[in-house]
Amino acid sequence: MTCSMTAFARCEQRGDLGELIWELRSVNHRYLEPSLRLPEELRQVETAVRERLGARLSRGKIDCGLRYRPTAAVQGQIELNTDLAGQLASAADNLARQLGGDWTRPSLMDLLQWPGVIEQQRPDLEPVIEQALALLDQAIDQLIANREREGERLAELIRQRAEALRQQVVLARERMPEVIDSVRKRLRERLAEFGDQLEPGRLEQEMAILSQRLDVDEEMDRLQSHLSEIESVLRRREPIGRRLDFLMQELNREANTLGSKSSDLTITQCGVEMKVLIEQMREQIQNIE
Repeated sequence: MTCSMTAFARCEQRGDLGELIWELRSVNHRYLEPSLRLPEELRQVETAVRERLGARLSRGKIDCGLRYRPTAAVQGQIELNTDLAGQLASAADNLARQLGGDWTRPSLMDLLQWPGVIEQQRPDLEPVIEQALALLDQAIDQLIANREREGERLAELIRQRAEALRQQVVLARERMPEVIDSVRKRLRERLAEFGDQLEPGRLEQEMAILSQRLDVDEEMDRLQSHLSEIESVLRRREPIGRRLDFLMQELNREANTLGSKSSDLTITQCGVEMKVLIEQMREQIQNIE
């Protein structure tokens, strides 16, 4: 299954423990590079999140964000340390009497802001963590499904261009005998001007050298072979982006060789069209995992 590296997924869940929302965005990258944004109270899930992403994805820059809005029950109850508050108020009164003068007593808000007067019980976040990780698995499933859907579209575009490239190879192969015959005819005419000055066998020697220089059968055979390999790779159920990128390099090399050997306008145009199609495929392949 061909997978794109560009996709988006969003999963949310509301319940007694609060609201959890995962958002995953994926773009192309040479390696797997997760970037996490987690709420402070759930920072401990970072390692588990990275492990889950690494187990399911092989390439791509992943922007992974979690939002959490707890309910009042999960936030924990607030307890007031009345003993400490009373001691603070009594100490303030004693200090005011000792110093004399018109001293203002501390307000209730002043007392509540004193460290230790208000104590909040630490909530049990284990159930929240379990729900968050289960919801993350759903988000990853959705992301992979979207990557596969986009990947199939990219695979179809690559197949279309590969078929167009195959037609250019056929056109060049059909044209080559005419090109060689035309060049041989011109060579005979040029050599005929020398008449008896030519050494015996010189014409045959020049013909052989020319035919060897113009022969592009090997290049076209390799082009056909690489195109067949592309179709085979597109059917694999594994990451194929790097292999396809390598095949594009090989196709480009053969197209360049074909163009450099050509002395015919039609063959040259075939070589140019091949390079355009190869570049179009390469651009699509940059997004394939």
